[in-house]
Amino acid sequence: MADASPQGKLIEFKGASLAVMTAHVRETEAVRLADALHMMLGGMPDFFAGEPAVLDFAQLVSTPDRVDWTAIISLLRRYQVQPIGVRNLPDYLHDGARRANLAILGPEGISAERPIAPPKPQAPPPAPAPVETPPPPQPAAAAATTPAPTLVVERPLRSGQQVYAKGGDLVLLAGMSPGSEVIADGSIHCYGPLRGRALAGARGDTSARIFSTNFGPELVSIAGVYRTFERGIPQAVAGRSAQVRLSGSDNLHTLEIMSLQND
Repeated sequence: MADASPQGKLIEFKGASLAVMTAHVRETEAVRLADALHMMLGGMPDFFAGEPAVLDFAQLVSTPDRVDWTAIISLLRRYQVQPIGVRNLPDYLHDGARRANLAILGPEGISAERPIAPPKPQAPPPAPAPVETPPPPQPAAAAATTPAPTLVVERPLRSGQQVYAKGGDLVLLAGMSPGSEVIADGSIHCYGPLRGRALAGARGDTSARIFSTNFGPELVSIAGVYRTFERGIPQAVAGRSAQVRLSGSDNLHTLEIMSLQND
């Protein structure tokens, strides 16, 4: 008789939830995407540390006749992004995506945890005889959810150094030098000179912000919307307290840089 214990099962399927990054792709030309990624990430390899991603094509600027999936997947893997599927892709491009081993997902992408098979309906229990019962107990207070962690860095960051606050905010008490980089899934708060690259909302949080008491970065980005400063920092915020946030609709976000000083 075969062993029916969990240890005896050679394969078993269970529902699970998976944190997947979404890459909103507005261009399918690999060369142009390569230029944009290099500018946004500074050409840094291994940027995303092997994270899975769904490619969302809802905001395509123009509809291509074909897509070079090999070039796009190779480009993303250069930055350690692992494409696993696509959504909002025109139907006539589905076959090419499937040949590239990409899943075709619905508008909602990957769903949350779900059972493999629906539960079998059960017969309702017989109605109990009417008896006098005490008043129901008050519901217990809901367990407090664990707040997202905040990473606090007390030392100044030097050129070439990188800090990533996964799942929460990042607080820099001593600032950062040109050539350094900070990344946070939440917001970034810099209480010293902000001189390198600052990327907030790294997993797509459009409500994230960047705060600085001495604004002078090389690049700022929120949820993938970025701005560089090759032509210099705007005079209204250069060296002053400022914040960076997203404005606009879900389909067209723009970065807004505002002074926090009232003078």
